[in-house]
Amino acid sequence: MQNVSQEQAADHMPLAQAETTRFWRDSRFGGMECLSATFLTHEFAPHAHDTFSIGAIERGAQVATIRGLRESSGPGDIYLINPGEIHDGAPGDGGYRYRMIYPDMALFREILEDVTGKSFQGTPAFGKQILHDQTLADAFHKAHRTLEEGSGALETSQAMFLVLDAMFRRHGSSIIVPVDTTERTAVRQARDYLTENFSSDIGLEELAGVAGLSRAHLIRSFRKEFHITPHSFLTDIRIRAARKRLREGGQPAEIALECGFADQAHFTRHFKARTGLTPGQYRAR
Repeated sequence: MQNVSQEQAADHMPLAQAETTRFWRDSRFGGMECLSATFLTHEFAPHAHDTFSIGAIERGAQVATIRGLRESSGPGDIYLINPGEIHDGAPGDGGYRYRMIYPDMALFREILEDVTGKSFQGTPAFGKQILHDQTLADAFHKAHRTLEEGSGALETSQAMFLVLDAMFRRHGSSIIVPVDTTERTAVRQARDYLTENFSSDIGLEELAGVAGLSRAHLIRSFRKEFHITPHSFLTDIRIRAARKRLREGGQPAEIALECGFADQAHFTRHFKARTGLTPGQYRAR
């Protein structure tokens, strides 16, 4: 009889009949955000995180667009998404269950230095964002479960430290900065302007003036560079700012207005489209 691991057996278990999410911040990793969830119909709007987004599918399938490339992922596939990289996600047939962690750059560098005993030079990054590595996916699920179950500090820390180190050793590198062009400089000026003025009601003509491009040229170039439209980018920046303010204990209604949303309902709709959670669920953890 063929031996099957618990992780592989879980791949074939039926999904829950309803969407479920469990979100928490793990104090053993400096308050790192963690998520285990089942999504049957929920579709993530294009968004990015200020942190890495690292995880794996347990059951089912998800279809995601990252760096403009649309791919389907399932059990044995892992996500290695760098900070600031735009991505979305939608259920494949029947939905999916997955586990995610969101370590920031400082924490990820600290883990690599702790494991290797050496100072890390450069900026850690991953060159491919969805790839198949059954061994690492199984190890990640096991380490993630120890976090979710509240196992002992040494057990949880060691398991996740070793998994993240293995992920970087196999699939990581240092960031290679692309050569600047006049067009790239222009759209980055527009991006920076949106980032610095996200709470304002910025118009397309105003933004095109900042970039020194026509309105149509700006939209095309912005999408080519960042795989997202200027408006979607602005909405995502607002959501990232709102996440920070929610973590600090702010009230959703106040944050909605502070971050440039028309009202709380508008804010809640966009927040859930990018996180899978309502602002209240995110704030309560």
